[in-house]
Amino acid sequence: MKKLLLICILISLLSCSKEDTSEGYEAIPIDFRVPSNFPPLQYNLDNNPLTEAVFELGKELFYEGKLSANNSIPCAFCHEQAFAFTHHGHTLSHGVNGGIGLRNAQPIQNMAFQSEFMWDGAATHLDFQPIIPITSELEMGETLGNVIEKLKDDEKYQVAFSRAFEDGKINTENMLKALSQFMIVMVSSNSKYDKYVRQEENVQLSQIETDGLHFFENKCATCHATDLFTDQTYRNNGLPINPLLDDKGRYVVFEDPNDLYKFKVPSLRNVAFTYPYMHDGRLSTLEAVLDFYDEGIVDNGNVDPLLLQSDGTYGIPLNTYEKESIIAFLNTLTDNEFLQDERFSEF
Repeated sequence: MKKLLLICILISLLSCSKEDTSEGYEAIPIDFRVPSNFPPLQYNLDNNPLTEAVFELGKELFYEGKLSANNSIPCAFCHEQAFAFTHHGHTLSHGVNGGIGLRNAQPIQNMAFQSEFMWDGAATHLDFQPIIPITSELEMGETLGNVIEKLKDDEKYQVAFSRAFEDGKINTENMLKALSQFMIVMVSSNSKYDKYVRQEENVQLSQIETDGLHFFENKCATCHATDLFTDQTYRNNGLPINPLLDDKGRYVVFEDPNDLYKFKVPSLRNVAFTYPYMHDGRLSTLEAVLDFYDEGIVDNGNVDPLLLQSDGTYGIPLNTYEKESIIAFLNTLTDNEFLQDERFSEF
């Protein structure tokens, strides 16, 4: 009798254990809306419909150290929310075993409105973008195969993938789709500027902010275009070549001489929090950035023609008040709701 009772208890425990770890597929959609002042989406949501379970899995993976070789460097290591998901205080990204990357970590926001990624555009689809840092020896230093095996061995992810995807498979495709969904939902669109242009909450710009917007539109907006504040092109802005890195920019992707020292025009959203600036983080303040454009550009052999002045020199002439007011305007692009949004926080 005791033996029979023990068998029944074991069966009961195993049954409960199975129920606890098998949540089942859930396809609760996320209501995703494009802000009225934004350009159209570039990411095709038909191929990866947004659901709560996939988004939550993507968030879990974003903060997961197992995506790196030493199990301690998650995506979030170089992308901190309080600083628009940049690597605060570091000119270049850091990685496993003390490795130092070649470029400054870019912010993660409004990614679904872009079609190419990284400073040089090496990734042409958001689903593929995470492959670059995961497999970089200087960043996360892992292989996709190893990552998948580690996730398969983790009961938490066995449950999460079965809940997120109808096939329940822990594979590279599903992992990358989940990371994409997390990034797609990361929309920064509620700054003071946004509320001003959408005429929300009776928000108005101050005089110096209004002047800054005027100067910005006349001197900066050709490249930092649309309400994404980037035209998503690649340009050589005349930075002196860094002899320690000799980063040739987009040239390394196609080896086209016309691409020498060209880098993708960065978005200026939340720019007050994404310092240091430029692809190698060499400029620490917005004041330094405007001083550079005013009088620091050098002819490195392929400078963008838009920066050529009538006297044959390069630059964007800016007086003291123009610089002060442009910075005042740039501060209106800070989206505190985004920087503090608990949906994107680890805890």
